[in-house]
Amino acid sequence: MPAARKRKQQSLLKVNLGMDVLTAARQRIATVFDAFPRIYVSFSGGKDSAAMLHLVMEEAVARGRKVGVLFVDWEAQYQLTIAHVAECLEMYRDNVEVLWSCLPLKTTNACSQHEPEWICWQPEKRAIWVRQIPEQATMTSDNPPSFYRGLMTFEEFVPAVSHWYGQGQPVACFVGIRSDESLNRFRSFRRIKSRWQDRCWTTWLGQHAYNAYPIYDWKTEDVWTYFGRSGKPYNRLYDLMHKAGLSIHQQRICEPYGDEQRKGLWLYHLVEPKTWTRIVQRVAGVNSGSLYAKERGNILGNQRIDLPKGHTWKSYARFLLDTMPGPTAEHYRTKIARYVNYCTGALGYLGDIPDHADGDTGGKDIPSWRRVCRCLLRNDYWCYSLSFSATKSAAYEKYMQLMKIRRNKWGIM
Repeated sequence: MPAARKRKQQSLLKVNLGMDVLTAARQRIATVFDAFPRIYVSFSGGKDSAAMLHLVMEEAVARGRKVGVLFVDWEAQYQLTIAHVAECLEMYRDNVEVLWSCLPLKTTNACSQHEPEWICWQPEKRAIWVRQIPEQATMTSDNPPSFYRGLMTFEEFVPAVSHWYGQGQPVACFVGIRSDESLNRFRSFRRIKSRWQDRCWTTWLGQHAYNAYPIYDWKTEDVWTYFGRSGKPYNRLYDLMHKAGLSIHQQRICEPYGDEQRKGLWLYHLVEPKTWTRIVQRVAGVNSGSLYAKERGNILGNQRIDLPKGHTWKSYARFLLDTMPGPTAEHYRTKIARYVNYCTGALGYLGDIPDHADGDTGGKDIPSWRRVCRCLLRNDYWCYSLSFSATKSAAYEKYMQLMKIRRNKWGIM
């Protein structure tokens, strides 16, 4: 076996630390407390971040320290989640600095091509807000933090919070994600990248800011064992998910409108019908998204997709683009042109990418027009499945103007 391949395989091996995951997590948390003068927790209200919050606060209370707790309130989400977040903040009120965001932020809305981005707390939509801003909110349009530029994406907002909260000092943000949740997350922890003191459960955010993932090696069963033995509060939404027939591995609480997350929209009907009624008024496309999110095939690009008669995958991609609203189609054409240009340049595909290829609709990015079609059918607005990331809001208009010039030069799309 070649040495490089052997080293890569060894880097993906899990190593037994000789202790249980709870003890390891507490040691990691204590290590961060020893090293960082500024600490906060990114809290979503889900089971993983709740377990992490309780562990971090256990250390904070023992040391008599205050830590920040960041909660990004998406407005159109479960009332049970809001109640759980408020309960935890009250429970630790003597040791927390509340960072409750009700700022207008953008995230993907895979339920609609007319409004492919969902913006929470839009002042101009106040009359149809799903909820009013809660009294615990500390970041609002009327009281924004100094770093807020308006209509930031979630991916821009979270790192900006770290640099702002650090106040020029070393700062660590505890994030409750686990490598066991997906193969991609496991790989992200094992990938060589900038870390704090070369610890695989940390990530450098630039300057003096880091993320720390103290429960990265926990399994789902470990999380529920922790709640069962500690008696600490958790989001009761999980109890209702269990009654609805979801296994512990299917139960997720996150932004509900992405191309993967929309699969859980049907639960709103059962769990909080009043909330769902207001969401249907507020978020474009969610009703159809809830109806078809579990359908296989070409409706939303789930699992196997079929090629209509008389089309190649490339011509089908052009057909799909022609059926979209103008601004959305232009956005996708720009992304696709850049993708094809990269593949025919840096990756060595001659003239064009293949119409289809084995494995091209799986998790690995294998270039083909069939993969492009699946991206379009899934309403994958930022084209994550084509290895793109979200374009920063402040640069988006300039980016589109530049890419229009390049597209004309390349003659693609």
